[in-house]
Amino acid sequence: MPSVPPGDGQAPVPASQPPKRRAASRAKIFSQAPSPESRKLSPRAAQQLGSEPPDRHERIAYFTMEAGISHQIPTYAGGLGILAGDTLKSYADLHVPAVGVTLLNKNGYFYQVLDPQDRQLEEPVHWSPEDFMKLMEPRVSVQVEGRAVLLQAWQLLVHGADGYDLPVYFLDSDLEGNAPNDRHLTSMLYGGDRAYRLGQEIVLGVGGVRMLDALGYANLSKYHMNEGHAALLIAELLRKQAQNPASVSENDLEAVRRKCVFTTHTPVAAGHDVFDSALFSRMTGDFVPPLLLQKATMQGKVNMTLMGLNGSQYVNGVAKRHGETTREMFPEYRINSITNGIHPPSWASPAFSALFDAHIPGWRLDPFGLRYALSIPNDKIWGAHAESKHRLVDYINEHANVGFHPERFTIGFARRFTAYKRPDLVLYDVERLTQMAERVGDIQIVFAGKAHPQDEAGKSLIQRVLKISREASAREGRLKIAFLRNYDMQLSKLMVAGCDVWLNTPQAPREASGTSGMKAALNAVPHFSTLDGWWVEGHIEDVTGWSIGGKPVDADPDSPINFEADALDLYDKLEQNIVPTFYGKREKWIDIMRHCIAINASFFNTYRMAHQYIVNAYME
Repeated sequence: MPSVPPGDGQAPVPASQPPKRRAASRAKIFSQAPSPESRKLSPRAAQQLGSEPPDRHERIAYFTMEAGISHQIPTYAGGLGILAGDTLKSYADLHVPAVGVTLLNKNGYFYQVLDPQDRQLEEPVHWSPEDFMKLMEPRVSVQVEGRAVLLQAWQLLVHGADGYDLPVYFLDSDLEGNAPNDRHLTSMLYGGDRAYRLGQEIVLGVGGVRMLDALGYANLSKYHMNEGHAALLIAELLRKQAQNPASVSENDLEAVRRKCVFTTHTPVAAGHDVFDSALFSRMTGDFVPPLLLQKATMQGKVNMTLMGLNGSQYVNGVAKRHGETTREMFPEYRINSITNGIHPPSWASPAFSALFDAHIPGWRLDPFGLRYALSIPNDKIWGAHAESKHRLVDYINEHANVGFHPERFTIGFARRFTAYKRPDLVLYDVERLTQMAERVGDIQIVFAGKAHPQDEAGKSLIQRVLKISREASAREGRLKIAFLRNYDMQLSKLMVAGCDVWLNTPQAPREASGTSGMKAALNAVPHFSTLDGWWVEGHIEDVTGWSIGGKPVDADPDSPINFEADALDLYDKLEQNIVPTFYGKREKWIDIMRHCIAINASFFNTYRMAHQYIVNAYME
């Protein structure tokens, strides 16, 4: 198996290596996460490892449309998939008895190419599942538009920190005997039309449950849906539960609810996955029991979030603020919140990993210990940051040729390019930015991100950034701007560690959580963001970073008034506080860096998140 480059934390286990058995008891797993000492295997247990077939001890099935486990396995598009990958890695580290289910996505999301007019073009991502995964024997079938679609599964083992392996199954419809269009159902992540998307959701939800049954997972007690893409698993569980699937009762639905956990990530009504009833009926036939279908239908459309809400005992948003927003959207449902996190070993740069190893032993399995970053000497923190920044600047100069310098103040912005994330907010008044750089110190801004293939506004924003970048380069002044193509996990790890400030400018309340700022905090990079998503919880002004704007000054969140007000506040804070502190008050700046680690990195991680899911969701 090829080695996995830095940036992925845990390398996938070679396909030839069988899953290893768990040493801890189930009771201990659900009562508390094992300590590093309790994770050590006895000699007898160690002798048994790798020699026995899977014992199918898993209790939790984690379903997700995308999973970002390694940049070499491009089955992710962005934050949703990265969160899923980080969650599964932490479950493996903590011995949480889980199994993952996702789609193979043989062509990935897409490889980003820019044409001579700076228009984003999308090309398939070429990769070989057999390099990382083992093809399993069972095959199952689902009905899509009346046709039988055969599915196979590839097994990837996520290798935990101390030898515990968590299996993830990637569903694949590219089989002989399937219709040509059906063979491509697991080819493109978020590709195709609405029928294609619904076909994928049938494969994930229905096919995923059937595949787990075929693989021998008979003792599952919880089915965790990471967004509504997998909500059709509720219909499959109902058909297994009821004696007569055509007449499912409230008692049947209640029995299934007790098995289901639903996490929603969408704070905007228009962003929830819905299908026209006619299309839904054509694609699924009479598969979904009438009781569930009725509860999931609103205004002639089948809403997959409503299906998840009605079929789950525990429902949560992904930040406290997002939980509030979701309760406002669906006031008749009980919606909790568990704030997202990141997997620290995957996102700490090599320099900070070494620093933490030296000063906070055990941080990889106990990130709560990162609060002791307050005792790390200033020169050590600055040295680790300088090393990380040099790596990023070298990459920028190699790929963008804009002449960045490692001693100059650098802002990073990287996420999906779409209108509500407002990537052009910092470019609202380029002339003022230019003058600011002349007055208070050099400013470098690096952008990265992809627009959804159907998001024309997002593609136009990429063109705008590139146009301004060239104009800044032509002036040869003290403001430099770069755009890096094909943003992925590997580039993300470089950027979150190598910038001096991490910028996030979503239009509130449209950020569900956001995790890139958490990755930056782990690498001592302060966050500069509108108060939305996780930043409502992580923000302490001048201690962990800075806020942009306040509440919208107009009833319409998209109003130009709000855009201008936030841009002006951004410029004021850069000019009057942030840039002068970076250049002129180094001790204060390093103190802010230290607090980013101690306060935010120690809390906003997937180990804490896993504990909350175990206690609040899985043990209900």
